[in-house]
Amino acid sequence: MTTVSSSSPWPNLDSTSASDSDSTFPSHHRDRGDDTTESLDSFSSMSLHSEEVNQSSDRIPDSNRNLNIQTHTSPSTTPPPSLLHLSFNQDHACFAVGTDRGFRILNCDPFREIFRRDFDRGGGVAVVEMLFRCNILALVGGGPDPQYPPNKVMIWDDHQSRCIGELSFRSDVRSVRLRRDRIIVVLEQKIFVYNFVDLKLMHQIETISNPKGLCAVSQGAGSMVLVCPGLQKGQVRIEHYATKRTKFIMAHDSRIACFALTQDGQLLATASSKGTLVRIFNTVDGTLRQEVRRGADRAEIYSLAFSTNAEWLAVSSDKGTVHVFGLKVNSGGSLMKDTPRIASTVTRPTSPSSSLSLFKGVLPKYFSSEWSVAQFRLVEGTQYIVAFGHQKNTVVILGMDGSFYRCQYDPVNGGEMSQLEYHNCLKPPSVF
Repeated sequence: MTTVSSSSPWPNLDSTSASDSDSTFPSHHRDRGDDTTESLDSFSSMSLHSEEVNQSSDRIPDSNRNLNIQTHTSPSTTPPPSLLHLSFNQDHACFAVGTDRGFRILNCDPFREIFRRDFDRGGGVAVVEMLFRCNILALVGGGPDPQYPPNKVMIWDDHQSRCIGELSFRSDVRSVRLRRDRIIVVLEQKIFVYNFVDLKLMHQIETISNPKGLCAVSQGAGSMVLVCPGLQKGQVRIEHYATKRTKFIMAHDSRIACFALTQDGQLLATASSKGTLVRIFNTVDGTLRQEVRRGADRAEIYSLAFSTNAEWLAVSSDKGTVHVFGLKVNSGGSLMKDTPRIASTVTRPTSPSSSLSLFKGVLPKYFSSEWSVAQFRLVEGTQYIVAFGHQKNTVVILGMDGSFYRCQYDPVNGGEMSQLEYHNCLKPPSVF
């Protein structure tokens, strides 16, 4: 059963900042203050100038800049690096790869490696978070020989090929999210929200144990919407910063395994550890707008992704199949009227949802479920993440084995997707 609760009081950001975080900057930014009040949870230091964060830039960093790092791999006799991290940038035009030697940035369409940074010593990078296509990245060390401590977020400026700031914490960083105006750092049981320019702590949130670092933020031009696990199993917390309201949704009976936001923050898709159902909620009022079924058996959901116009939802899991579902809600969260676009209940005429839909409410819920429009089969057991491509009716799939797929689905007839491209992002640049 899905229940919704809302709380309107908004935490005092000034008192939150003072009690839980202390930032240190050069004197031309601000004074240090009393050293005896140093935070037990987080600490930040930065020599960041506003012009260094090129927030309006859409340039990819210069691949020839090379101070204390190597931009190319060693001779071909060197074994390929181990992959530690994969993530798309905010508009899914690029993706970042973290390895046990450094990190790489690749373009999705056309597929090509844009640049790589392989460090001389150590080099393990477990988190690489891009900021659209600009020169600023957030890095967290990881792997057997981390380049940076796993409890620090390093702000990397690739125009200077160096770190220009850092955030330190008492425990390991699980993930990082970036907006043009905010840095969000996720620990296992706490989330910190910082102002990007000066690293001032703006907000902190306590969560249930969150080892995956689940967190999603809107990327629209308006005020930020942030989603994270709540303090109860199966609960999600939604922060609306424009209205200073916090909403809690009991999305599932079991723990939250994955969720995704639309770019404008209006719709939220969630999946639980059971992995059979995906639910779509309106983030403003917390109402359940649609429910789709991935399958009948348990699965670990690896990723969820909305299309740009929120007409489609893609899902990847450990079962080795990527599903695309048709959505009946628009990006504003309201139900769409019937359109010529095919509905998910008629794309698979042999499924129980088509032949037994008249018995909804009498037969078990399984038989009236909405199934996926299109599917693509992959190697079972490999972890994949998915996003919608910039080409019409395409999805891009990234695998932790280094695989890159571009596939196309038929929005009218559905069925098996066709593979358009395959590459391996761990191969040397000369292969691309």
